Parts: sequence; C-alpha cells; structure tokens
Amino acid sequence: MLFNSQLFILLYLPITLIVFLILSRWASNTMTMLWLVIASLFFYGWWNPDYLPLLLGSILVNFLLARMMVHSQRKSHHRFTLLTIGVVFNLSLLGYFKYAGFLLNSFSEIVGTNFTLASIILPLAISFYTFQQISYLVDVWRNKGGEYDLLSYTAYVTFFPQLIAGPIVRHHELIPQFGLDPLRDGLWERIGRGSVLFCIGLVKKVLIADSLANIVDPSFAIATTGAAVDFSNAWLAAFAFSWQIYFDFSGYTDMAIGLSLMFGFTLPVNFNAPYRARSVREFWQRWHMTLSRFLRDYLFVPLARNKRLPQPRVVAILATMFLAGLWHGAAWTFALWGLAHGIALLINTIFSKSGWHLPTGMGWLLTLLFWTEAAVLFRADSFGSASVLWRGMHDLSSIMEMAPLDWGNLLLVVIAGIIAILGPTSQEICLEILRPKRPLAMLAGVVVAVMLVLIGNGEAQEFYYFQF
Repeated sequence: MLFNSQLFILLYLPITLIVFLILSRWASNTMTMLWLVIASLFFYGWWNPDYLPLLLGSILVNFLLARMMVHSQRKSHHRFTLLTIGVVFNLSLLGYFKYAGFLLNSFSEIVGTNFTLASIILPLAISFYTFQQISYLVDVWRNKGGEYDLLSYTAYVTFFPQLIAGPIVRHHELIPQFGLDPLRDGLWERIGRGSVLFCIGLVKKVLIADSLANIVDPSFAIATTGAAVDFSNAWLAAFAFSWQIYFDFSGYTDMAIGLSLMFGFTLPVNFNAPYRARSVREFWQRWHMTLSRFLRDYLFVPLARNKRLPQPRVVAILATMFLAGLWHGAAWTFALWGLAHGIALLINTIFSKSGWHLPTGMGWLLTLLFWTEAAVLFRADSFGSASVLWRGMHDLSSIMEMAPLDWGNLLLVVIAGIIAILGPTSQEICLEILRPKRPLAMLAGVVVAVMLVLIGNGEAQEFYYFQF
C-alpha cells in the first residue's frame, strides 16, 4: 500500500486515525497501541503477507536479546556476546535476502563458474528495520537503551509511517512518545500541520518526482542499450535524476512526518535543503540525516577511534561510505558510488584541516556537480550504461549534433532545481511559517482532491527508496 494511492488516503488513513483517536478517548493506552501495531502490520502485509513472520520474528529475537542484556548480572563480556549474536542475526537476515544473490553472482564471474541462486524477493523495509534494531541493541549494550515492554517495542519498529523507508528513528525518539495522550492540547493543530505536510509530500512525489522520472527513464533506457546520449540530453537526465531522487525521498519523508504528527508523534527531520551544501561533508549533514547519523555513531566513530587500524580516520571514512553505498543496493555501481563519496569526504577533510577553503559559490557549484555526476552511477543499472551517460555529458564535440531539446522538459528541470536549491524546507513551511487558518485548510483540501484525481488516472508509482 502506497502513501500516494487512493486506497491509502481515502480508506486506510482515515479509518486507522479515527479508530486510534476513539480508542485514545475511551480505551486504555495498551488497547490504543495494540490497534496501532495491528494497523501497521496490516499496512506492511498488504505488500506481501508472507514476510510478516520474518518481521515479527526479527522483532522478537531483538527484543529478547535486549532484555537479556538489560538483566544480565554477568561480566561485560556476556553482554558483548549477546550484542554480537544480535548484530550477526540482523546482518545475516539482511545479507541473505539482499546480498546473497549479488555475492554469488560476483563470485561466479570471478572464478568462471555458473553457480546460480533461486530468485530471492527482497522483503520490503528490511534495510531500515534492520538498522533500527541494531541501533537499539548497541544502545542497550552501551547502557543508553531503555527497557521497554514488547508492545511498545513492536510499535516502535512497525510504526507504519516510518516502517518502509524511514526516517531511521531511534528508540528514545519515539517510544517515550507512546505514553503521551494523543488527545492532549493542540490536537487539531497537529492534525492540520501534519495534513499540510503530507499534502506537500504528495505534491513533491506526484507532480514533481514522477514528472521528472519521465525525463530520466528514457535517457537511461537508451544508455542501457549502449546507444549514445547527446550532451544536452545527458546533462538534462543527470540533473533531472538529481532532483527526482530528492523530491521522491524527501516527499516520502514529509508524508511520514506529517502522518506521525496526525497521530501525535514527532519524527526526526531527514532532509535540510541538501542542495544548498557548500561541501560534500555539509551535503551529508543535510541529506538522509538519520542514515548519516546512524553511520556516524555506529560505524564511523568506532572505526575512527580504533587505534589498531592504520590511519583509522581514513579507513573509517572510506569503509563507512563504501558500506553506505552497498546498503543502498546490492550492486557494484552502488559500492563505487559510496566509495566516490568517501574519497570526496576524505579530500574535503584534508582541505579543511589545512585551513584552505573554496569560495562559497565555487564550493556550492563543485558539490552540486559532484553529486550530479555521481548520481548517474546511482541510477544506472550497470557501469556500461553509466559510462554512456558520462561520455555524453563530457563529449563537447556532440554539442553541434545535439537532438532538439524538449523545452517543456527543460523548464521542468529548471523549476525543480530552483525549488530544491532556493525554496524553504517543508518542515519550515508547515511547522514554523504557516499558521492554521481556514483558507489554508480549504486550499490543502483542494490540492489533495486534485492529487487524488491525478493518482486515479494511472497506477501509483512506488517511491524510489522502496527498492532499498
């Protein structure tokens, strides 16, 4: 079930929210949270109910291991053993479903064999809920994790707005909120602001991201065949994808945060105008912020502080971004994309320590161009198709032989870029700038109605990050 579908907006969301608020008024908190868990599991199972046992089993194992660590009276090595079991368990599930086929195919190509593995369907959201639960286990091991009941922990992992594609929420950011009264003061303001934020995310996805996809997909499809893509269309596709992935993923995040606010919960911000960044380091402080801080706290910092490693900070940067690339997808294109960002971050660190800084405008332009060039590798289905796009982007001789540009497509890319670079963030608009007013509510209602009509004219498009 997709946020940008009539089924979700007209049926699932109103039923789930209304029952949640009724139970909040007339039933116990336990019943209210139980309803939220059931609704979330239904939401997840709508895609493929066969993977519900996997999700529930993962939750139960992690909960029990955390509980054992909390109550362990033995030496610290026993707690570390429990942590190791939990991390291995989580990474084994992720490794089997996401990387087994990729690794076996890579091995077969290297040794020249024909080993094959039956097709494995990637369970929806496994990358996100795996990281979420690993962070909880590590926090418990560090004595920074609370002891929760099974219902609260299950609600934390399965909470439907953030279950599929984040933000990657930490336990202390959400579970304590389950004790708040959803009907407390400010209910209608929360519902209003959440609804407007959801509406903005819907516009980002349906009007902007999906429209940009119509520019991106043909050029990358041509590149996949090996045919040349000329200079203008190659750059147009590269910039269109840079904007597409931003509006698609930040649109999902807006909708997730907005939905959570309707239920009375606050999720962490995940984007902060990343295309204003003046360095690669600043970009990652603004882009997919919950993933960045997870990688920082649970991978980069432990590696950077490991004195047994040669040049631990260098190793930490490169290893973290290499694994970040693989987290996004089981392909060497993603691994190289992550490694490229690691090298860029390393260069950025060296220059920063030297005290030498680029002028603001030049730093911004180089950061944007680097991201756009690297984004080609992120979108391409192979190194071959990426190289076709790159050749087109840098083949100045093809300028004189360029195919006619679609001016409508160019205008869309320019407008999307202006919004992405200069526009205020969605959270600024909904949570700080706008004030609840009747005309605004009417406008939001009209926008949602228009979006519903547009959605109804065709099959709802999945969010790009669902594949991860």
